[in-house]
Order: sequence, then structure tokens, then C-alpha cells
Amino acid sequence: MKRTGKKTATDRNFVVALSRGLDVLRAFQPSDGLLGNQEIAARTNLPKPTVSRLTYTLTKLGYLTPVPRFEKYQLAPAAMALGYAALANLGVRHLSEPFREEVMRATGGAVAVGGRDRHSMIYFGQSRGSETVGVQLDVGSRVPIATSAMGRAYFWALEEDDRAELLRVLREHYGSRWPKMRDGLERAGETVAKHGFAISVGDWHDDIGAAGVALKLNDGTGPYAFNCGAPAFRFTEERLINDIGPRLLTMVRNIEAALGGLVPHSKKDDSKKLKSGGKVARVAEGIR
Repeated sequence: MKRTGKKTATDRNFVVALSRGLDVLRAFQPSDGLLGNQEIAARTNLPKPTVSRLTYTLTKLGYLTPVPRFEKYQLAPAAMALGYAALANLGVRHLSEPFREEVMRATGGAVAVGGRDRHSMIYFGQSRGSETVGVQLDVGSRVPIATSAMGRAYFWALEEDDRAELLRVLREHYGSRWPKMRDGLERAGETVAKHGFAISVGDWHDDIGAAGVALKLNDGTGPYAFNCGAPAFRFTEERLINDIGPRLLTMVRNIEAALGGLVPHSKKDDSKKLKSGGKVARVAEGIR
């Protein structure tokens, strides 16, 4: 995590202390048990004395539970309640469940829906069967925007201004690794324009293959994105292009219809993006 930017920090309406407190809560990941002030400081890039004051305050408010024996903390029920309340209000999570289950059974892949959290996508719905033992992700898991199928689909579903801002965030996050990430995003843009979905085969995780499709709504929320993934020996690039991706695209379009979402572009319209001067070509120039 990075500290609050100078521009944001000088905004008179922006409460820096609140932002830092939320960064402390964000530092806890699903696979974590306990975290100490030193670990939290390393994850948030905040000074340890500041972290100590924040963990003390969050403990008093009931969002953290101290474990004195180890001099560490864990998330308290009050913090978890915020997450569950958010999940309960995400209608797309509940409505999409039968659609996700159907695709999971038909493909043998794990099917998830997620939304953006900084430079990652975070799962808030997951359908996984016995055949997806190689995909150990669940609600609360994160996948990177730049290299995952879900993230790439989300990226290319953004409006131009929002995509430019996300580009800045990703470029800053990856630093010297950015050229490789940029190339993957460019290829994903061409795949989305041609097929309507993104893919990732070994880009995020060496032995995972997945397809991703964005979900765009007309209520001002999102976009969100779905993926369908499995071990790469089962979800090869060929199968992702010819089978998994089209199935997932149909699923998401059906969900959009059920939610009253936007009407998808036709394949003929999407193909125009690949032409010289098309949308993908213009945006790719900004990625560099």
C-alpha cells in the first residue's frame, strides 16, 4: 500500500486520519491470522508510531481484537460486519449465483465475480466444485488487474478517464515491471475487442488459465467482472477462446439482461475497434 497522495492529502474535505485507519484494516488479508504493528507498518508504509496509535484506537472502537500474548491483533466482529453488510447489498452477487453454478458445472472451472480494490480485483462471489481443486481462491481473495483475466476484462470496460487514472495507479505500482504488464494489457484489449472477453494463461499464475468478462450496469455502480478459471492443462488458450470465453460471455450478458444492464455491442461493432485509429489503438498509446 502507498501513502495518501499529496493532492488528496491537501484536500480540505479529505480526512487523512480516517484514510490511514482504513489502510490499517485493509492490511489484514483472508489468509492472515494475526498481525503486529511492525507487519502492519510494512504493509501500509505508515510509521510504526502512527500504526500503534491507530491500532489502539481501532481496538477501543471494537474493530480490532488485541492478542497480548503475541503482541498482535486480529480483525474483530465489528470489522467483519462491515464486509458482510457490503456483500448483502451487492445484488449482483446473489442474482448471479445460479448463473455461476451452471457455468461451473458445464466447464468444471471455478466461476467468480469481483470488483476493484486499488490495483487488484477482490472476489465477492465464488462458485467452485470438486474439479477445481487447483484454484484455491474464495470470497475476499484478490487477483491483480494487470495480469488476471478478471482484471483485464474490468480494465477494458472502464470509461476513458477512469482507465487513464487506473493506468497511472498501475504504472506507479509496478515500476520497472510495468512494460511487461503493459504488453499483457495491450494484448488483452485486442482479445476483448475481437471476442468480447479477456484471457490469462500463466500470466498471473503459472498453472492457471482463465477467461474474464466485464459486467456493466446502468445504475452507476461497477463495472464488475466475472472469471472462469482452472488449471492451465485443462483450460488451454485454445479452449478458453473457443469454449470457456464464449460461455462466460453468454452468462454475463444474461445476467446483464436480468439486472437491466446495458445492451452489449454486436460482434461487428467490436471488430471495428481493431482497425487503425480504433479505440484499442488509441488507448494502447496511453498505456505506453
